[in-house]
Amino acid sequence: MRALLTTFSWQELRYHPWRNASAVVAVMLGVALALAVHLINASALAEFSSAVGSVNGQPDLELRARQGTLPDELLERVAAHPGVALASPVLEVNTAVHLPSGDKLPVKLLGVDALSVASMSPALMPRPAGGGDNSRRFELFAPDAAFLNPAARQALQTEGQAPTQLRLQSGLALRTVRVAGTVNAPGLPLLVMDVAAAQALMDRPGELSRIDLRLQPGSQPDAVLTALQLPDHVVAQRPEQAGERVSNLSRAYRVNLTVLALVALFTGAFLVFSVLSLSVARRQQQFALLGVLGLSAPERLRLVLAESAVLGLLGSALGVALGTGLAVLALRVLGGDLGGGYFAGVAPSLQWSTSAALLYGALGVAAALAGGWWPARATAGMAPALALKGLGAAGSVRPHHPGWALGLMLLAVALAFAPPLGGLPLAAYFSVGLLLVGGIAALPLAVGAVLNRVAPWVARHALPLLAVERSRRLRETAAVATSGVVASLALSVALTVMVASFRDSVTQWLDGVLPAPLYVRAGSSQGEGNTLPDDFVQAVARLPGMARVEPLRATQLQLSPNLPPVTLLARPLAVVGNAGLPGQSLPLVGNPLSPPDTRSAGANAGAVVTVYVSEAMQDLHGAVPGGWLPSLALAFPNAAPGTRYFVAGVWRDYARQHGSVVLDRTDFVRLSGDARVNDLALYLADGAGEDTVSERVRELAESLGTADLIELASAGQIRAISLGIFDRSFAVTYWLQAVAIGIGLFGVAASFSAQVLARRREFGLLAHLGLTRRQILGVVALEGLAWTVLGALAGLALGLGVSLVLVYVVNPQSFHWTMDLALPWARLLILCAAVVLAGTATAWLAGRAAASRDAVQAVKEDW
Repeated sequence: MRALLTTFSWQELRYHPWRNASAVVAVMLGVALALAVHLINASALAEFSSAVGSVNGQPDLELRARQGTLPDELLERVAAHPGVALASPVLEVNTAVHLPSGDKLPVKLLGVDALSVASMSPALMPRPAGGGDNSRRFELFAPDAAFLNPAARQALQTEGQAPTQLRLQSGLALRTVRVAGTVNAPGLPLLVMDVAAAQALMDRPGELSRIDLRLQPGSQPDAVLTALQLPDHVVAQRPEQAGERVSNLSRAYRVNLTVLALVALFTGAFLVFSVLSLSVARRQQQFALLGVLGLSAPERLRLVLAESAVLGLLGSALGVALGTGLAVLALRVLGGDLGGGYFAGVAPSLQWSTSAALLYGALGVAAALAGGWWPARATAGMAPALALKGLGAAGSVRPHHPGWALGLMLLAVALAFAPPLGGLPLAAYFSVGLLLVGGIAALPLAVGAVLNRVAPWVARHALPLLAVERSRRLRETAAVATSGVVASLALSVALTVMVASFRDSVTQWLDGVLPAPLYVRAGSSQGEGNTLPDDFVQAVARLPGMARVEPLRATQLQLSPNLPPVTLLARPLAVVGNAGLPGQSLPLVGNPLSPPDTRSAGANAGAVVTVYVSEAMQDLHGAVPGGWLPSLALAFPNAAPGTRYFVAGVWRDYARQHGSVVLDRTDFVRLSGDARVNDLALYLADGAGEDTVSERVRELAESLGTADLIELASAGQIRAISLGIFDRSFAVTYWLQAVAIGIGLFGVAASFSAQVLARRREFGLLAHLGLTRRQILGVVALEGLAWTVLGALAGLALGLGVSLVLVYVVNPQSFHWTMDLALPWARLLILCAAVVLAGTATAWLAGRAAASRDAVQAVKEDW
C-alpha cells in the first residue's frame, strides 16, 4: 500500500495539486477555527481563574451576603469563634479613575485588612514605595493611600511615569487618593486600600463585600458553620465553587462557538468527497488495470481511504499550526474575549494543549475519511474488465433502501425533544447532525418524486427531455452530486433564520425595556458600583419638560452557592397609562397573574410581594409562574415575618443569561432599606424635545460639578449600540455561510466534472446524432439547473428544519431564553437563487471540456 501511495497516488497529487490543495485547505480551516476557539477560551478561562484565585486567595470559606453587603459586626462575631484561625474582611467596589485627558479607566477598588491579608491573599498585600524604609510602613493604614497592581500601573502611566495621585469616582463625586505603592495581584486594573479607608472613601460605612475565613487545623467547615449560626441572608462558599461558577458563566458560549467552527469541517468532508470522486473518475481505467493485475476490491478501497487520510493528515497538521497562530494573534490583538463579554479586558498568554490539538487533528482526519468513504466504495465495487473499456463508471452509485434515511430523520426529531445534558444541548447537536445526514440520504426519494412530475411537461422538448430523463433515471447520482450544495445551503439557511430570529427578538425586547426617551446613569457604574445621589435624582425630576422620572436599582443576588449570581432589578412596575397593571412595562412571556387572596388566611398571614422572573430563573432555579420563590426571602432578612414572594410572570431578558428577578421599587426599598439608584429613566412632558431636556440635564450636572460623572443617552442611541454589538458578534456566521456555499459549489463542479469524464462517449454519440456543441452544453446546463434547483429546494426545506431545532431547542437550552421564529424570505430566496445560478453556470463550465472533444475520437474509444 505504501508503494502505491508513493507512486500511483503521488502522480495524481503531482498533476492536480490545486484540486487536492482545496480539500486540504477545507480540512485545515475547520481544524484551525475549532482549535483556535478552544485555545482562546481555555487560555482566557485559565487566566481569569488564576487572577480570581490570586485576588481571592485560598481561604477555607468565604462568607457573602445573598444580596447587598455584610455588616462589620458579623466580622467580630466570626473572628471570635474558636474554630476560626483568621478572618479577613474585604470590600469590593467597581468604579473608575478619571484621567487628565478626560478618559475614564474602569477599575476595581478592594479594601483589605493589612494585618490579615498577607496570610490569606499574599498577592493583595500592599508594598509601600521606598522598599525597606520603616517610616513608610504605616502607609498601609493611611486614609488616602492606594496601591496599584501591574495592570493598573501600566494603564495609568503617562510617558513612562507612574502617577502619584488619582481621581477616583464615588457616586457623583471625585475623591483624590495617593499612589503609595504596589500589589502583585494579576488580572484587570486593581486598586487596594485599607478597608476602613475604602469604606469612608466610597461612602460605605460599616459595609463588607465578603469575609474570608481560615479555619483552625482539624476544624470541619460544616461544624464551624453550624456553630456560628449565621443569619439566613449570609451564604458560605468554598473557593472551588467560585472557580466552577467562572467556568459555567461562559461554558454554553464556548461550546456553541466550537460547534459553529466545526461547520467548516463538516462542509470540508463534502469537499474531500467531491475531490476524490473526480480523482477516481479520472483514474477509472488505471484502477481497473490495477484490479486486473491483482489488486483486490478491499485493497482498492483501502488505497482510496489512504489517499483521503493523507489529505486529512496534511489538512489537520496545517490546521493545528494555523489554529495556534490564530489563537496567539487573537489573544494579543483582541484579548481573551470572543464577543460574549465574559472575559472582556483579559489579555492572557497562550495555554497550549496537546490533547486538544490531537483531538481536533483526529476530527480533521475523520472528516476526510468520511468524505472519502463513498468514492472508496465505488472504486472497490467496480468491475475491472468493464472499466477498462469505459463501461463501468467508478463513481456510479447503487440505489439504497430509503428506510434508514427516514429512520435517521425520525431519530433526529426524537433527540430534539431530549433535555439538556450537563446544561448543554448535546442531544440537540446530534439531532441537527442526524437531520442533515438523513435529509441528504433521502434526496433520491425527493429527486425521483419531483422529476416524475416534471417529466410529462418536457416530453415534447428534446434537450430538456434528455436532461430530465437522465437525472430521473440516475437520481442516486444526482443526489450525490448535489449533496454538498444541500448540506451547505441547509446550514446557511439555518444560520440565517436563527440570526434573523434572534435579532428580531432582541429588537422587540429593546423596545420593551427602553420605554423612556432618555436614560441617565452614574458613569462607569457596574453591579454594586457608583450610584446616583438622592439630591441629584430630585433635581432632575424638577427640571422643566420632565413628566416623570423612574429610578432603577440593580444588585447581585446569590440564590445558590453552585450557580452564578442573578440580578435583582428594582423598578416601578405600576406604569401610568397601562391601567395600573403590574408587569405591563416588561416584555412578558404570556399574561401576568394576580397574586392569591390571602385575606382568608387571617391576620397572621404574611405580606405577598409580586415578582417577575426571567426565563433563566425557570430553568436554573425552578421559578414558575403562579408559584412562590422562597429562596428570595433569604435576601431580605429585615422583611416582616411570613413575607412571601409570588411569581406573577416570566419576562424575556437577553442581557442576563443566568437569571434576573424584577420587583417594584417600593417593595424593594421597604424590604431592604436600600434607596440607592443606579439609573434613571426620563419621561418627557408633551411638547418637550429630547435635545432640549438633554441639554438641561447636562447643565444641571455642570452646576453640581458632575458633568463628567454621568452618562446620558437616548433610547435610540442605546438601541443602536446594542444592535451594533449584536451584528459584530454574529459577523462570523456570514463568513461561515460564504465558506459553506463556496465549498458546496466546488463540490458541484467536481461532481459534474467526474460525470463529464464518465460520459464523454455519451457526448460523442450525441454529436454523431447531430447535436451541436452548443446543444450539448445546453443539456449539461439543464441538468445542472435541474440538480441545483432540487438541491436548493431540499437545502431550503432541510435548513428550515434545522433552524427550528436551533431556535426552539439549542438556544433555550444553551442560554435559557427563547425567541420568536422570523423567516427572512427575501434573503432566503436570494440565497437559493444565487446557488441555482452559480450551480448552473458551474455545470456549464464543467461540460465545456467534454463537449469540445472530437466526437469521432470520443466514440472510437468504445470500439
